[in-house]
Amino acid sequence: MLDPWLQFAIVLVSALIGAVIVAALVALAVRTAGRRRAWSTLMIRRGRRPFRALLLVIAVWIALLTAFPGPREEWMPGINQLFTILVIAAGSWLMIAAVLFATDLAIGRYRIDIPDNRVARRIRTQTLILRRLAIAIIVVIAVGAALLTFPAVQTIGASVLASAGIASIVAGLAAQSVLANMFAGIQLVFSEALRVDDVIVVEGEWGRVGEITLSYVVLDLWDDRRLVLPCTYFTTTPFQNWTREGSELLGSIELDLDWRVSPTRMREHLERVLAETELWDGRASVLQVTEATGGLVRVRVLVTAQDAPTLFDLRCFVREALVDWVQRQMPTALPVQRVMMTADTGHVEAEAPRGDVDGLFTGSVAAQQRASTFTQGVPIVSPEDDADDASAESAAGAGHRSTG
Repeated sequence: MLDPWLQFAIVLVSALIGAVIVAALVALAVRTAGRRRAWSTLMIRRGRRPFRALLLVIAVWIALLTAFPGPREEWMPGINQLFTILVIAAGSWLMIAAVLFATDLAIGRYRIDIPDNRVARRIRTQTLILRRLAIAIIVVIAVGAALLTFPAVQTIGASVLASAGIASIVAGLAAQSVLANMFAGIQLVFSEALRVDDVIVVEGEWGRVGEITLSYVVLDLWDDRRLVLPCTYFTTTPFQNWTREGSELLGSIELDLDWRVSPTRMREHLERVLAETELWDGRASVLQVTEATGGLVRVRVLVTAQDAPTLFDLRCFVREALVDWVQRQMPTALPVQRVMMTADTGHVEAEAPRGDVDGLFTGSVAAQQRASTFTQGVPIVSPEDDADDASAESAAGAGHRSTG
């Protein structure tokens, strides 16, 4: 009779050869069925490693069972349990690969690198969230199945099931925020409020939706930063979605100019500027004077483009072209600050008619008498008195100098 370990080696080599043959036949069958189609290559790429791992585990397990039949060895129950767990892990890996293959196939049918991609972005977003949900379910089931291979866990399982109601309440309260984010993520995806590659403005930041998970949303901001927000934020806080129905947008350019600007000539130049660029989609172009206050007039230009980045470039292009045109063709329209200068012609006081109608505390004798009641007896000196006092002081000074 052959030694058990020698028999194990022979059976193991035979099993491995058989596994290799099976893997090759399956790959050949897939390539033949999907000839000249991209899905066959995708299936082989996704499923090659997990399928080979599953075949390898099964081959080694068969070799052990063949070489050491029956419960004669003390370590066989532990080996059987180990390989059962390995089979569960490899099978789960293969199922995850199948989910990835199916979702990749669905996503590949819809391109998002084209102008009108609203349907593609919706399907891509929903497919990605379903992929994550399916993978999470597979992992949870696989972990549960692996734990049930332990006798102690099987014994505890009955009591756990008996107290499932209380446990679910406690778990729900403990993981309230996690569950809220999960359901918020599902709500966002299937309500089409948010999709991958949507252009949104949130928290004063402009960016594209790069990733939507069951708990958070990642925004790719315009300056290569990443903004991560919980899914509940988008179900409880208003935000701007610039690509909800389409990517076309309308933008404005505002210039504050002098009153001497000619809107008619400026409008004609705007038409020539837009005709020279491919950034403008031709839907709308408007030039209007929206305000004329504060010494300036505000000229507003409305233009349209196919998406947000193109609109930003178009607004900058039009603004630069109009500024250059004003500088070269109509320099009088440049904004200026006016200051009116007037010559001082002297102050002429006129007597108040009818006694003290125009004068309150000065200008008449009656007004001076009335003012004395507010100055508590301090004498009010009139301009004539000031002049007489000044003359007297000048005469006294002159006499003093001559005496000296």
